[in-house]
Amino acid sequence: MSTQQILEALQQLRAADLPTHGGRTLAYVYDSGVAEADELGRAALAMYGGTNGLDPTAFPSLLQMERDLVDFARPMFHGADAMVGTVTSGGTESILLAVKTARDAAAVEKPVIVVPDTIHAAFHKAAHYFGVERVSVPVDPVTFRADPAAIGVALEEYGDRVVLVAVSAPSYAHGVLDPVQEVADLTRPRGIRLHVDACIGGWVLPWTDDLPAWDFAVDGVTSISADLHKYAYTPKGVSLLLHADPGYRRAQFFASADWPGYTMLNSTVQSTKSGGPLAAAWAVVRYFGVDGYRRLTQEALAGTQAVTDGVAGIDHLRVVVQPDSTLVAIGADEALDVFTLSDLMLDRGWFVQPQMSFKEFPATLHVSLSAATAASVPDFLAALRDSVDAAVAAGPIEVDSALREAASAIDPATLDDVTFDALLQIAGLAGGNGEVAAPERMAPVNALLDVAPPAVREALLVAFLDRLSR
Repeated sequence: MSTQQILEALQQLRAADLPTHGGRTLAYVYDSGVAEADELGRAALAMYGGTNGLDPTAFPSLLQMERDLVDFARPMFHGADAMVGTVTSGGTESILLAVKTARDAAAVEKPVIVVPDTIHAAFHKAAHYFGVERVSVPVDPVTFRADPAAIGVALEEYGDRVVLVAVSAPSYAHGVLDPVQEVADLTRPRGIRLHVDACIGGWVLPWTDDLPAWDFAVDGVTSISADLHKYAYTPKGVSLLLHADPGYRRAQFFASADWPGYTMLNSTVQSTKSGGPLAAAWAVVRYFGVDGYRRLTQEALAGTQAVTDGVAGIDHLRVVVQPDSTLVAIGADEALDVFTLSDLMLDRGWFVQPQMSFKEFPATLHVSLSAATAASVPDFLAALRDSVDAAVAAGPIEVDSALREAASAIDPATLDDVTFDALLQIAGLAGGNGEVAAPERMAPVNALLDVAPPAVREALLVAFLDRLSR
């Protein structure tokens, strides 16, 4: 194929994707609305796409850019001169490394991490990967914030086995800041590490007024994760894992000389890693600077407030909790369901993310506001009103009782291809030749998943992903 044919083919493939610019995809992507910054990031990404961060002595420019990003972050997060940091591929890798580092440093049998129910699922993944027991404790049912008393009970119960406590700044599902100071007052006297997951809030909260202390200004916070490919508006693939001092980071590194090749030395999960995302982040951060991020944050926060005010004026909807940042959880009454509402919003050109029910918390819609969305909030609210009217007219989805019973009766440990084929047929996801086929309307599928127990939901989605990628 010629280069022109290949580029045209890529354009055709890309046409089926959600848009990454324009501020209408309210999850997964974050748009500054500044075209020049986007072009700069792409240029740096291409310039450094062939470099390799495996060996910082081979590509010293990557080491310098990493140092520069950590230096930029130091005053943002009230870090002391001793603060150190590492650039990772994203928030999940930063969290994986935070858990792995705490586990290795503690060197205890049957290590435990204590987290609130609302902590990001990346901590579940880290615990699973690294053989650490995850103890999740309930949050305040009104504020959705971590409950220090519940964390304290867990610390007493698990004692010296606890290697890490983690809280959110803010939580992804509800957009609220956990009480970091109160939790630090529990972990600090016990000598337990405290990680603040600021992956989604790290480039917003430093420029947000009237918040309680949540970062290294709190005595006892030992590490922070903060993504740049979210609200630093850089191309995908960049996060920072920051440690209060080098002693807390040391166990993060991995080295192996016990083979005949080069001595493997890594600061991250990856060995070979492209320098492109790092260079792109370095370029975009230098482009915006402190003043630029302050302006973008104020735009995004203004848009967020406009959304919460607008939702309050729409019948059948409510803002679940007043957000501390740029994330809004929207709930609905019994006249409609949020899964249908999500489909109807997509019909109108807006992607909003449905969140399943959890314990006593009902299903909600998640909205992440970026700077580019702020000017379009009136259009968003108009589409939301129209979608609510249509969803009310359609009525809430009722999951067939037999299907509900079947979903509840599934044993995730024995979900084989035959059982999965039957479920695909029942759920309306079956295509030809054993393939899966996503329907035009996801609401019935999401409603079915919502009534399934979490373990069954996980097994069904793993099986679905397996089939989708065959």
